[in-house]
Amino acid sequence: MNTHALILTAGLGTRLRPLTDVRAKPAIPVAGVPMIRRIIAWLASQGVDDVVLNLHYLPASLTAVVGDGSDLGVRARYSWELPRILGSAGGPRLARPLIGAERFWIVNGDTVTNVMLGEMSAAHASSGARVTLALVPNREFLRYGGVQIDAARRVVGFTKRGPSAEGSFHYVGVQLADASVFDAAPPGEAARSIGGIYDAMLTAQPGSIRAFVCDAPFYDVGTAADYWRTSRALYETAEASPTVGRRVRIDPTARVTQSILWDDVEVGRDAVVDECIVTDRVKVPDKAAYRRAILVRGENGPIATPLTL
Repeated sequence: MNTHALILTAGLGTRLRPLTDVRAKPAIPVAGVPMIRRIIAWLASQGVDDVVLNLHYLPASLTAVVGDGSDLGVRARYSWELPRILGSAGGPRLARPLIGAERFWIVNGDTVTNVMLGEMSAAHASSGARVTLALVPNREFLRYGGVQIDAARRVVGFTKRGPSAEGSFHYVGVQLADASVFDAAPPGEAARSIGGIYDAMLTAQPGSIRAFVCDAPFYDVGTAADYWRTSRALYETAEASPTVGRRVRIDPTARVTQSILWDDVEVGRDAVVDECIVTDRVKVPDKAAYRRAILVRGENGPIATPLTL
């Protein structure tokens, strides 16, 4: 079993704004727990105990909730991508010496899943692949691009979203890769895996990228609506309320329903907050009323953006 992982957390999360104006996407709380902590806890539960996070955008929001990883049962370290993001191949190229393993997991920092890593590791070793991608059937091919595989579960191509992706498979953000794969990425330069060096591998080394096809659940937090659905879905099995973060104060006369409150939120007297996402340090004034809105802290009170569900 491979015990080293790189978690891709450098992205800007532009589709998730204004939530990502407050925190880096992987640091956003999902059902009361920062997404990155959910990902690390899942990795640790399956034997991965050494993780590296690549950092670029709002890095303090990530380091504040991960630290050295010891409370999650891992050693956590950081690979800094400055002054620009290096991409899904350039990031691993930079982090490779820090990871220090000949083979390591690469996990997207914005996807919550439960792929069985032991089975996937065994499949990778027995196939002789250089890269193995975790895939599920692509049931939303109009939304997601797809991975094409043959009968032997060799990856033969990548397809953009749309009708051509029907019948393909969806990559769920978990892969196992030989470190040497990333020698193809120019050091210090931005480079992509899918849509870049992996496409070249398919031509030069057929069969070098394999599929691990499974039925693992996954939650892709790409938009505010995705975030809302994922939070509600995970809440159904959560023991603690996911709607209230740390140091939240709600006046007894306020009415807060079906809402997600982050940290250090205050809700004033007779205020109404219904189906809202209230981000860090927002103070909802007395008698204010919000419905289906994202609230971000502003100099003169909350800044409200419509929440489309």
